[in-house]
Amino acid sequence: MLQPASMNSRLKLWHILFGQDCLLCAAASGAQMLCPACHASLPHITHACPRCAAPSASQVCGECLKHPPAFDRTRAALEYAFPTDKLIQALKYGGQLALAKLFGELLAEALADQARPEIILPMPLHPARLKMRGFNQALEIAKVIAKRLDIPLAPGLAQRVVDTTPQASLPIDTRHKNVKGAFACDQDLHGQHIVVVDDVMTSGATLHELSKSLKRAGAAQVDVWVVARAVTHH
Repeated sequence: MLQPASMNSRLKLWHILFGQDCLLCAAASGAQMLCPACHASLPHITHACPRCAAPSASQVCGECLKHPPAFDRTRAALEYAFPTDKLIQALKYGGQLALAKLFGELLAEALADQARPEIILPMPLHPARLKMRGFNQALEIAKVIAKRLDIPLAPGLAQRVVDTTPQASLPIDTRHKNVKGAFACDQDLHGQHIVVVDDVMTSGATLHELSKSLKRAGAAQVDVWVVARAVTHH
């Protein structure tokens, strides 16, 4: 029986030599993971609040004006809607790690007009959660972006010190309390521009709490790059 590493190498060689099929419709997609038609049909975000990436006419939204988050800017590639949601779930809960490359490339495409940071920090997982899942999906996505944009990757820059209840299982209005004090950063980030990479932003509570920790460590600017932005309804 082929070992996973050997199988992955053979699949990679097959795709190089013969191209591959689109992940969504199985049409020929050459060297890309999606065919042009499926790529165009994804729920790309066009008009969004520059602060939190919620739907907006390219102006800071009312929620960010009333309650400014600790992060300074957000860029999301896609809306968290079909088929983006199913693909992210397949990576996060189904272990389909090849999707990290697709998400990293889609997000990198959306960053053409964004200022480049000194450091990329993937959203940290608590060690218990990492042991259970076996990988950090944010790190896998961030690896692709860091390589594509030639930006240093620093997964150890901050730590998740509290194993919080998964945010997706909680009501929106309790999520800030759930992650309060969940992160620690003992690095000197004075004057640094840091970008946090994650798969999905919903309420933004977890990213807000991590950004607070980075700002306390001296970061001058904290931006957020996410694959998908969920539209919340209050």
